[in-house]
Amino acid sequence: MSVVNRLRRGFYADSVVLMRITRELNKGGVTASLMIGTPSNKALLKASGLLTKAGDAAGPDDLIIAVRGPKAQAALALAEKLLQEGTQTRAAGESFPTLASAIAGLAGANLALISVPGEYAAAEARRALEHGLHVMMFSDNVPLADEVALKDLALERGLLMMGPDCGTALLGGAPIGFANAVSRGDVGIVSASGTGLQEVSTLLARQGKGVSHGIGVGGRDLSEAVGARMTLAALDALEADPATRRIIVISKPPAPAVVKRIVARAGRSRKPVTLCLLGADELAVPRGVSLARTLEQASGKPARGAPPRLAAKGNIRGLFCGGTLCAEAQIVLMDHGLDVSSNVPVPGAAPARAGHLLIDLGADDYTRGRPHPMIEPELRNAYLARALRDKEVGLVLLDFVLGHGAHPDPAGLAAALLKNKSKPVIASVTGTDGDPQVSSRQARILEDAGVVVAASNAQAARFAAAALRGAPGRGRARR
Repeated sequence: MSVVNRLRRGFYADSVVLMRITRELNKGGVTASLMIGTPSNKALLKASGLLTKAGDAAGPDDLIIAVRGPKAQAALALAEKLLQEGTQTRAAGESFPTLASAIAGLAGANLALISVPGEYAAAEARRALEHGLHVMMFSDNVPLADEVALKDLALERGLLMMGPDCGTALLGGAPIGFANAVSRGDVGIVSASGTGLQEVSTLLARQGKGVSHGIGVGGRDLSEAVGARMTLAALDALEADPATRRIIVISKPPAPAVVKRIVARAGRSRKPVTLCLLGADELAVPRGVSLARTLEQASGKPARGAPPRLAAKGNIRGLFCGGTLCAEAQIVLMDHGLDVSSNVPVPGAAPARAGHLLIDLGADDYTRGRPHPMIEPELRNAYLARALRDKEVGLVLLDFVLGHGAHPDPAGLAAALLKNKSKPVIASVTGTDGDPQVSSRQARILEDAGVVVAASNAQAARFAAAALRGAPGRGRARR
C-alpha cells in the first residue's frame, strides 16, 4: 500500500494539536501521522513505515504529513483544512515570531513556557533565563547535562527553572499546564510530580484550604545527577514568601543522597514542612518536619467513608494516567498485604509482571509518538477494554485527572465501555468543580456507568483491597 508524505516548510504546531488532527485522519480508513521533522520524529515515522524520501528531506522547521492507505489524497486535503483552521484560531490572539519580540510586546511578563521538541528546548530555555525570565519547561527528552546547566544558570540569576518534563504549576494563583482550579491559600507545594501536585492541591481544596504557590521541578530534579537543585531553591522561595505558612514536598522516591539534603533543608525551615517522598518514609526527621506515606496523608486529612459492598475474584488491574497516583495506589495496596507490581519503581515492590498489576500509561514507553492519556484518553480506553475482557482480572482501578489542558470529558469517553462491564471498577477523580470538566459532573457520569467513585486515589486503592477480601461495608465515599 502506497505511502504519501507532504511537507509544509517553515511550519510549526504544538504536538498536541498535531496528534488530535492525526486522530481525526485515522478515523477515515487511513494510517496517518503529523510530525515536525526532527531527527527523532523522522525515526518514529520510518519505524512505522510512514516515511518517504520527501519526508526524509524535512528539517526541524518543517511539518511532515504522512498518510498510508487508499484514501490518502482525501486525508491530505482534510489535514490541510484542519491545519488552516488551527492557524486561523491562533491568529485571533497575540503571537510573536521570537522570544525577543514576545518580551518587547508583553511588558511585565516574567515567565517563559517552553514546549518545543526536546533537542531544541535547552537553547530556548537558556535564552529565556538570560533575559531574566523564570522558565517552565513542558518539553521532555532534554539531555541531563543540559538540565543541570540550565538549573545552575537559574540559580546564579535567582530564577526558577521548572522542568524539563514539568506539566503543572500554580504560581500566584495562576494555573499553568495541567493545573486545577483551586483557591489561593497558605500552603506552598514543591513537586517533582505533576499529578501529585494536582491530587494534593485538589484534596486541600475539598477541605476549604488553598495553595499559595505550587512549584513543579521536573521528574529528574531529585535524581542524584541533578541533586534537587530546584527543589531546594523552591523551598527557599516558599520559606521567604509571606503568603506561605506550610510547605509540602512531593516526589516519587529520590536518590538516597538527595533525601538527606532535602531532610536537612526542611529541618532548617522556619515553617512546618511535610515530606511526601513516596516509598521513602522510614526516615529520621528533625522537629518541624513530618512524613506522609501517601498524597492523601500529605493533604492532612484522609478521605472518609466505608468501603462499598463489593467482592472481587481475580487480579487487580490498575490503569493510571498519573505515575505518582500509580505509585501511591501500589503503596496502599502493599500496606494491605497484597503483592502488587507496576511499571513505576517503588521501594520494596516486585518488578512488573502478571498478577496484581498497576500500569502508568503516561510513562514515556506508552506516550512516544502519542499524546499523554490525560490529553487523549483513547490509549487508556484500549487497555481498559482488554482488562474488562481478561478473565484473570477481577477488578479494575482507574484515575481520572482533570484540569486545564486535560481532555474535556474523560469520564464520558470511558462510560460506553464501562456500562457493559462484568466486573467491579473503582475510580478516583482528581479535580474540582471549578475545572473545565467539573469534577462532580465527571463523578456522576462514572457512577451512572456503575463505577464506584472514591474521594481520593488512596481511598480507591483501599476500596480495591477491601473488595478482594470481600469486606462488608455500607455507605458512600464523601467527596
